[in-house]
Amino acid sequence: MNALKNALMFLNEVKAEIFKITWPSREDVVGTVIIVCFFTLVMAAILGGMDVVFGLIIKKILTLY
Repeated sequence: MNALKNALMFLNEVKAEIFKITWPSREDVVGTVIIVCFFTLVMAAILGGMDVVFGLIIKKILTLY
């Protein structure tokens, strides 16, 4: 019974803490998502370009032998 009482008390404290959270505005979330998507695309392009360049280099090295 004591464990159940402790669990219920914990859940009530969690609920109280959730109401204290300052959630970001929709504009903040949208702005952050756009920035993350932009940098993800930039990094994908950079890594893709490096992959192509290194692939060509390796192909040239392997065709020499």
